Amino acid sequence: MNQSKQPISILLCALGGEGGGVLAEWLADSARRAGYPAQATSIPGVAQRTGATTYYLEFFPVPLTELAGKRPVFGLNPLPGRLDLLVSSELLETARQIGNGLASSTHTRVITSSSRTLTTAEKMQIGDGRQDDTALLSLVRQHSQQHHVLDMAQLTREAGTVVSAVMLGCIAASGVLPFGREVFEGVVTGESGTQPGKAAQASLRGFAFGFEAVLRQREQTRRVEELLSTDEQTVTDPRWEDAKEASNSQEKALASFPAPLRERIALGLARTTDYQDAAYGQLYLQRLQAVLTTEQQADPAGASGYATTHEVARWLALWMAFDDIVRVADLKSRASRWSRVVGEVKATEGDLLRLYDHFKPGVPEFAALLPPRWAVRLQRWDRARVMRGQLPWALPLKIGTHSVGGMLALRVLAACRRLRPMGSRYANEQALIQQWLDAVALGLRTHAALGHEIALCGRLIKGYGSTNERGKDNLLHVLQHLAVSPSLPDPADRARAIAAARTAALQDEAGTQFDAALREHGAPARALREQPIRWMRKPRSTVQ
Repeated sequence: MNQSKQPISILLCALGGEGGGVLAEWLADSARRAGYPAQATSIPGVAQRTGATTYYLEFFPVPLTELAGKRPVFGLNPLPGRLDLLVSSELLETARQIGNGLASSTHTRVITSSSRTLTTAEKMQIGDGRQDDTALLSLVRQHSQQHHVLDMAQLTREAGTVVSAVMLGCIAASGVLPFGREVFEGVVTGESGTQPGKAAQASLRGFAFGFEAVLRQREQTRRVEELLSTDEQTVTDPRWEDAKEASNSQEKALASFPAPLRERIALGLARTTDYQDAAYGQLYLQRLQAVLTTEQQADPAGASGYATTHEVARWLALWMAFDDIVRVADLKSRASRWSRVVGEVKATEGDLLRLYDHFKPGVPEFAALLPPRWAVRLQRWDRARVMRGQLPWALPLKIGTHSVGGMLALRVLAACRRLRPMGSRYANEQALIQQWLDAVALGLRTHAALGHEIALCGRLIKGYGSTNERGKDNLLHVLQHLAVSPSLPDPADRARAIAAARTAALQDEAGTQFDAALREHGAPARALREQPIRWMRKPRSTVQ
């Protein structure tokens, strides 16, 4: 035995139901087929997305035939900083293992998915509780000798399989293990000489997608290294350039904005145009241009990096593309949605697939599409019903999206987006948006930090129904009582008060902390809303 040889160590991280155990078995079987010693151990995770199951494997890089009957001794758990390969199906899980000190910038290669499956703690937050992907990716870069980041979730959907097959392809293409591609594929297909079943064929597709994705990244890395070795002055990443490529018309529209803003503005322009039409997208750009002009006047040197315009670009696009029944019908009737459902249920040709969508539009949804005068009458009628103790009116619907009639109904409703600008909801939303933008501009002219904090208040507008209405009410309260507060003459104090109130508003749905933050900074708490009292008859006793 060559005493200088050390086992190759691999740590796999997979969530529940992703086939992590199968992947570990595939790798161990691949080693046996190729004639190499291997050992696999596992540490179970926890349900409800609070952690992943990890599988630790060690492979001796010398074939059994060359060991003269000797057997290597393997470890049961990875040693900090000595891991050769870390493979994970979820970005946060990758960061967790790096945080445990297992990866090393001088020794470890990392293969991770860029996709996220939110944890329970992230979902519980009223505000944006997600971990920052940029920080997680930076952690991967800092603590890896080489790294491959790819969207495994997308590759899995395209292949119609489970992510473990994609991960196997990534490992095979990494070159860490001394086995050829045919060895891995042979383990997936099973016995040689037999036709693979449907499940094996799907796994082979996923394997190929992962294998080719990592090979492309390795080739791109090799080209970059060649350019660096020839003292090229500029090195560009083809993936980044492909993602940045846009149409000529879009480039002209974005040319008037500083380069650091264009990527986010391009996303907002695409969202608003898809939501309504090209004219609506131009309205988005005009509004942003007005904010940018004001910010440039307040900060001619651009020392802040146009941070306020950057934030407005995000929240304005989300607000302008507010959810309504027209938008819901459009999204549910798109061909891409049907294709996604077919992929998720793994339906094949000849399978009978029926898809039903449940809707329950009420008076607010119908009134949103009516002219303001008619909408007021309809809402007044519904409020009178509620005040009499009745439930708000709603129309439960069950639509078979798989049928011609059901799809036609959704497409007709989606076509009503041409009528959306004439509706009362559209008028109300645009008025509120403009009020917020005016407050941002006034804040920028007064104090840069004040304008920036008001811009960040756009994140209060989210969701639909009562959640959306509560967010708009909170924003208006901030604008009316803190942005121009007479009790806070110093703009810097108003900026800090708005930041505190915004943070409090995202802490609890009841708004208790929000009201406390308002009072703390000299603003009145929100007025109590009227709530109808519903009287219930006491049931008659059945006891004689």
